[in-house]
Amino acid sequence: MNVEQELIGRILRQVRKAVVGKDKVLERVLLTILARGHVLLEDIPGMGKTTMALAFSRALGLRCQRVQFTPDVMPSDLVGFSVYDREKGTFEYRPGALMCNLFLADELNRATSRTQSALLEAMEEGQVTVDGVSRPIGEPFIVIATQNPVGAAGTQPLPDSQLDRFAIRLSMGYPSRKAEAAMVRERAAGDPLLRVEQAADHAALEQLRQAADGVYVSDDVLDYLLRLVDATRREPLILQGASPRATLSLTSMSRSRALCSGRDYVIPEDVQDMFCDVIAHRLVLSPRAEDTRKGREELLSRLMQGVKPPRLR
Repeated sequence: MNVEQELIGRILRQVRKAVVGKDKVLERVLLTILARGHVLLEDIPGMGKTTMALAFSRALGLRCQRVQFTPDVMPSDLVGFSVYDREKGTFEYRPGALMCNLFLADELNRATSRTQSALLEAMEEGQVTVDGVSRPIGEPFIVIATQNPVGAAGTQPLPDSQLDRFAIRLSMGYPSRKAEAAMVRERAAGDPLLRVEQAADHAALEQLRQAADGVYVSDDVLDYLLRLVDATRREPLILQGASPRATLSLTSMSRSRALCSGRDYVIPEDVQDMFCDVIAHRLVLSPRAEDTRKGREELLSRLMQGVKPPRLR
């Protein structure tokens, strides 16, 4: 086990103190953080999405801000606003909730479209603009957003432009009976979040990110990744295939997976493992396609079977 794997293991062990039985989801969230991406969690309420986000903020030493989105949340609540100071005769900027390291957007799809769009600049460029002045948010900056399934009371679909800015979409899902029993016993001993200790600081996290950035992608593997993305653009059941931003996300996530596996190079299995979670939420399907999470994953799995992976020498 190398240094990076050891640190990744320490981080995950701390987060598992608060979230039981969801190891695969936790690993994927950490992969996204290392890939400098943002996470969208889709589930019904009460599945532990908020607890998981707060656990990561504690384990990574990140300053966390949380907004519970409702229709009355305004864009200025996120990006901040200017207040006139009579004594100085100038306007002073008051930071909004986005000025943090980890922003937890709880039930994002309950907000108005105008408020949702306030996130776009921050997620893509790491800055907010108020009264014509752009202000950097600072690094690291991670958005973990939760949304209730479309059709739940008071929700509306997120726009395509916003979905495309999330590197990955995940679902916690119901816990197993064993995991749920363990959760009940641990809650009886107090809030499990209080037991989560910091496992890495900003410098250590940046070192991990730089190590992921430096993972080698061969020409053959890159060609395979591009052929997979192109297959989504040629499939008749898909009206809107994966964007170039999706290509970049899939490449970064594949690098992160390789790093967590103890390799400094990407193999086709890295790309295959990340493909559905990175691509599915970005697609616009035709009316003839089954527009459900399961239907999207089955369609992408079929596309993968039709694209031959390279043989690594």
